[in-house]
Amino acid sequence: MSGTTTAADVRDNKAQSRFELDAHGEVAFASYRRSGGRVVITHTETPAPLRGRGIASNLVRGALDLIRADGLKVTAGCGFVADYLDTHPEYADLTA
Repeated sequence: MSGTTTAADVRDNKAQSRFELDAHGEVAFASYRRSGGRVVITHTETPAPLRGRGIASNLVRGALDLIRADGLKVTAGCGFVADYLDTHPEYADLTA
């Protein structure tokens, strides 16, 4: 995909246990593990040339939207997701 990416473009690659977002010929991803009714996001990775463009934020937003749609809760297992949740109170219901 070229051009602008949005949270709606995020997909759940269940085979690799990661949320993915295609951006400018690269793939940003957030690895996770499931534990009961909870998704623990353990690591986020944005290819170096794409950093600083908001792609990781779009990735996490999309992942949280997918988690919410599945009726699950989330645990931040990496600093980026923890910071995102701290600054986006609209996702507070997912951490309860």
